[in-house]
Amino acid sequence: MTELTHYIDGKHVKGTSGRFADVFNPATGEVQYKVPLASAAELAMAVDVAARVQPQWAAVNPQRRARVMMKFVDLLNRDMDKLAEALSREHGKTIPDAKGDVQRGLEVVEYCIGAPQMLKGEFTDSAGPGIDMYSMRQALGVTAGITPFNFPAMIPMWMFAPAIVCGNAFILKPSERDPSVPLMLAELMEEAGLPKGVSQVVNGDKEAVDAIIEHPVIQSIGFVGSTPIAEYIYGRGCSHGKRVQCFGGAKNHMIIMPDADMDQAADALVGAGYGAAGERCMAISVALPVGEETADRLIEKLVPRIEKLKVGPYTAGDDIDYGPVVTEAAKRNILGLVQSGVDQGAELVVDGRDFTLQGYETGFFVGPHLFDRVTPDMDIYKKEIFGPVLSTVRAGSYEEAINLAIDHEYGNGTAIFTRDGDTARDFANRINIGMVGINVPIPVPLAYHTFGGWKKSVFGDLNQHGPDAFKFYTRTKTITSRWPSGIKEGGEFNFKPMD
Repeated sequence: MTELTHYIDGKHVKGTSGRFADVFNPATGEVQYKVPLASAAELAMAVDVAARVQPQWAAVNPQRRARVMMKFVDLLNRDMDKLAEALSREHGKTIPDAKGDVQRGLEVVEYCIGAPQMLKGEFTDSAGPGIDMYSMRQALGVTAGITPFNFPAMIPMWMFAPAIVCGNAFILKPSERDPSVPLMLAELMEEAGLPKGVSQVVNGDKEAVDAIIEHPVIQSIGFVGSTPIAEYIYGRGCSHGKRVQCFGGAKNHMIIMPDADMDQAADALVGAGYGAAGERCMAISVALPVGEETADRLIEKLVPRIEKLKVGPYTAGDDIDYGPVVTEAAKRNILGLVQSGVDQGAELVVDGRDFTLQGYETGFFVGPHLFDRVTPDMDIYKKEIFGPVLSTVRAGSYEEAINLAIDHEYGNGTAIFTRDGDTARDFANRINIGMVGINVPIPVPLAYHTFGGWKKSVFGDLNQHGPDAFKFYTRTKTITSRWPSGIKEGGEFNFKPMD
């Protein structure tokens, strides 16, 4: 059995805790690797290295730090196929989807090449008599990130690229379910010219997370995952004096108005609801057609599209629509929630419970599910399912539909499909959700804007990537400067009389 490692001080380091987790191939259900789970002492070793090398890295000027990012982009493009294959092997997503995962991280790295501009301070000449005032942005020191299984390339890059280009050292605790790509990214960063120890990877579980929270040298924590853990890390991290941003769960609603292009809406729902087996925090999991006629037309369009979905392993080719979910436990949870929907009276229009794939019977595959006539009191509406399950809630009016989205505890993403500009404008203005799509089903902002939800989908006041990243990973220092008159007055050959 292959044993993975940590990546500390530029070297692959074997775990010493004696604790390991299994890394599965989700398509076959087989264990392919063991990943070490770090102790607090192993995490502390990485922090010591980071604290030693970070001051020298912060002293490198921003332009030279940005050049490392330029080279890193080249290397990501060079190794795209290799990274995507490793990602698919451990996560289960298709190769095109895995490449998209890397690409969305790469775009944030590209944005970080603009660090010299983003890190410039402000200057006021003659703020008072002979007084100048200026500000500078300085690195925090040692920073850390805790990232989820569903985007093992993208989300680490959303954190470490801005953290490092700002002059910080960064310790990544990736998901123990698919840790290989984060390890590969750390190697590529050093190949791009990053000094050893500035970017490190420490694998682990709750013990490593608690060690990150409690270590006094670590200045900031980024987290993406479920809302209960986001709330836990945010509360404890803040109480330990750290700067913390935590992104939690989602239940993303898409409103379909009667005037919408129904084919376009159905295509969007299938892609956004079932892509990556529904394991995206920006997946659409609730369809809100307005009016019975709209709902009937939508269901009619959805059913044949869903029934045609090709589910299979990433090795079956690029025409596979989605692969397995990440673990057997995830599969059981999804199917349990599907059963609760049936038990609570929702209409299961497309039933994927009996889905099996010949030759992959032990894999973690879940067939596509479509519910109709879901009501807000049902578990399948209230809970994040994180699987290939789309719930349709029939709304009697636009007001009813928007209020359902407004009242839900999650506020990550949402969308509306309509041809009416006034409706779309009203929706964008009133909705209490962080990312909004208008005829766009997965409204993930590009790298030069910021990513972040509202309500229980986020803890902290700054978003990920874009300008917010440079605020999060630096502190502002403001200097008020005054110089007494000196050498410019010329030589003095006698004492000046006192005034």
